[in-house]
Amino acid sequence: MLGSPAMPSRTLLALALAVAITTPAMAASDPQTDLTIYRSDNSALYAANQSGVVDAGHAVVHEDRTLQLTSGTHDVVLDNLPDFLDPEAVHLNLAGSHAQVLSQRLLLPHGQSGTLNGQIGKSVIVIGANGQALVKGMLTQVNPDGSLVIGGDVFGPTLVRNYAAVKLSSGEVGGGARLQLRIDADNSGNTKATLTYPTAGIGWRAAYTGILEPGHSCRLRLSAQASIANRSGRDWNNANVKLVAGSPHFAKSGGPRPVMMMAKAAPASAAPMPRQNTLDDYRTYTLPGAVNLPSGSVTLTPLYKTRTISCQRTWLFENGNTWQPTQPVTTDNDAGTRHGPVASTLDFTAFDSFPAGNLRVLTTDNDGNAEFLGAGTVADTPKGQPVQLTLGNAFDLTGTRERTSFDVNKAARQMTEGFTITLTNAGNSARTVTVREHPWRWRQWKL
Repeated sequence: MLGSPAMPSRTLLALALAVAITTPAMAASDPQTDLTIYRSDNSALYAANQSGVVDAGHAVVHEDRTLQLTSGTHDVVLDNLPDFLDPEAVHLNLAGSHAQVLSQRLLLPHGQSGTLNGQIGKSVIVIGANGQALVKGMLTQVNPDGSLVIGGDVFGPTLVRNYAAVKLSSGEVGGGARLQLRIDADNSGNTKATLTYPTAGIGWRAAYTGILEPGHSCRLRLSAQASIANRSGRDWNNANVKLVAGSPHFAKSGGPRPVMMMAKAAPASAAPMPRQNTLDDYRTYTLPGAVNLPSGSVTLTPLYKTRTISCQRTWLFENGNTWQPTQPVTTDNDAGTRHGPVASTLDFTAFDSFPAGNLRVLTTDNDGNAEFLGAGTVADTPKGQPVQLTLGNAFDLTGTRERTSFDVNKAARQMTEGFTITLTNAGNSARTVTVREHPWRWRQWKL
């Protein structure tokens, strides 16, 4: 039930307005939609506790539509558009040359009547204050004062001024933007068209899961999936999806504000492997079959077949950073003793092109359960390049760094600094620890 905005008492008025009110023709939509989705790292798209739409991510939509045209100049309305649209980037391509678009206007969902505007062209039942149905028919117009025009029969449309609620006969809330077209057609009939536009609220990133196999050698069973988030406010059903990996530059422009909707959960979909290709400087993954992407969902689909690869475990005790001063630092200001953790790291070589995403590493415990070891971010990595991940800090390994000497010889233009590094292993297994120092007092130094 959709409540109307607050308004003074009105009376139900039925008028024959066939001449005064022009009802725009509605465009029937074909189910065929091609979605090109670009990678996005915005965490709000993938958050389980996120509700409503999210102004993040980028996708280009190619929709096949069937327009019901009449001869001459008239208006056609395309509905069921997502909440985020760039009005300057919407393009309609009509098949053939018997019709042309004279102008187009994007009608954005706004104000208290924004949701009702999204229902134009749908069958509704207008409910009065007593709960009884006042009129039933196709909603053809929502006026600025909140009154409604319901498509009529031989007696013409009905103008409804006083009502309590509007019930959608289809049971769908819907909403979103609409595209109003002024078209000049040579004749009446159905015409095929392709509607192309960018939208937000959709994005994807890679989701990797690695399970370390038991044994002395490092072997990682790695699976790679595409995590596709839809927070656009619209369901995408039977969509052909192409994923773009890379980092294009987007010129952000203002778009319509969204209508908030409830999020829905979607199960992960199983599918054959995507077809990989290139798009200029970027990598693409075309999913092998049409998929459903409900609004408020995160859908997982495989990128590569799961495989077991060789890896390398390292443990690292690191001090300092890569900062370099503009001149030598000769003050005695590093006299403290530092007790620090030893980081556990994992390295392997990308067996194929790895889009950026998150990698979670697990290991099998004594009870047979796979337990979490750590997670990190994987950057866009071409095939054959190294992937490095810090899992966390080793519990049984610690390091101590103590400064033992410091001397400055200005005549010789030389500084000498000494340290003692102590490593401790309280565990049951031997570990090889790498000590990494970043001398920061000047650019030239010798160990």
